Amino acid sequence: MSAVDGAQIGRAVLSHEPLTPFFPRRERTGRIRVAVLGSTGSVGRQALDMMADHPDVFEVVALAAGRNIPLLAYQALQVRPRIVCATGGDGSLADPAELRDEVALAIGADDFTILAGKQELASVATMPEADVVLAATSGRGALTATLAALDAGKDVALANKESLVIAGPLVLESVCRNGGRLFPVDSEHSAIWQCLFGETMDGVRRLVLTASGGPFREWDPDRLRTIGVADALRHPTWQMGPKITIDSATLMNKGLEAIEAHWLFGVPFDRIDIVVHPTSIVHSVVEFVDGSLKAQLGWPDMRLPIQLALTAGERLVRKRSEADPASRPFSLAELGSLPFEAPSYERFPCLGLALEAGRTGGTAPAILSAADEVAVDSFLNRGMRFGAIAEVISETLESIESTPVTSLDQVVWVDAHAREVATRLVQRFG
Repeated sequence: MSAVDGAQIGRAVLSHEPLTPFFPRRERTGRIRVAVLGSTGSVGRQALDMMADHPDVFEVVALAAGRNIPLLAYQALQVRPRIVCATGGDGSLADPAELRDEVALAIGADDFTILAGKQELASVATMPEADVVLAATSGRGALTATLAALDAGKDVALANKESLVIAGPLVLESVCRNGGRLFPVDSEHSAIWQCLFGETMDGVRRLVLTASGGPFREWDPDRLRTIGVADALRHPTWQMGPKITIDSATLMNKGLEAIEAHWLFGVPFDRIDIVVHPTSIVHSVVEFVDGSLKAQLGWPDMRLPIQLALTAGERLVRKRSEADPASRPFSLAELGSLPFEAPSYERFPCLGLALEAGRTGGTAPAILSAADEVAVDSFLNRGMRFGAIAEVISETLESIESTPVTSLDQVVWVDAHAREVATRLVQRFG
């Protein structure tokens, strides 16, 4: 019986209570104070643009970024946060004092508290002045800061996939123990959340995540062997960073999102389905036990899910702007049709690998995520063929036994070990 067939019977039996509340905030006193982790990335930049349109709603109290010091300084001068933090990114600027001096020189002002070094990201995430932390830093580096914010009882708007994928049990434990709330920034999870506003999980039968299908949805197997980096980075509907764009091309991204959905909403994997929707207008669907479905539709755009996550579900009026195509009126007649199709697990083996790792649980998703990062980096920068991405991930998963997640130190060790194994495999496949 397929996941879709199985989902037709009964209601979803939850593995745990949902981490995201289904009743949006209705009353607000004062401005929402936001700490932005990853302010110079795609999500961070869009978040700042959105908040600038609503100065009566938001106050940015902290900015943190990696190594784009000029942009970080420009943002600081625009929003005037209390704290500006530079982590140094990949570690090329290892001396925190030197990094702090570089930020101070770039800002040219002495009325900011300047922090430097990766260890300071957790300090920003737990600052008392922040009501909500936007975790938009990519990679596993955001995990410590995300857990620190949740351990401090903060609300977290989560745009970082790795936090739930590699450490879902730790995030779940922290939310339950400390009372912080988790709000999804990914458009697919935001869509599910919006469909669940005012609902209870007793009425839910299944969740349906939509995928664009990436640029290779219609390529035949022979042509798939010729994929180059430029081809894979040419996403048909979304503008994203290189890593997530490649993950979208392999459909790994959708498998990771299924793991996230499992943790966010407590729904088991046999009640989470994936359907390819090339126009990216329907962002996800919820089916209920009475046979009805709710879908969230909209132009492909990240500002709405960012805004909803930061306001805990409060809807704000969006200003019309020629520079903002997603602010134009939505027209079903203009669309004409909404195509859907089943994903090809044979053409996109990464999707199956991710779902299997999610079902296995324990440290398997952490192994998957680490191997994927190594393999994608090798494809982007070292000439490894596109098809070898799945091969590296598969063999890494086979080489390392999954064990129950017990601590952050354990997850970090498993991540490092998986990267070592994947790196050796890349040298062979390369």
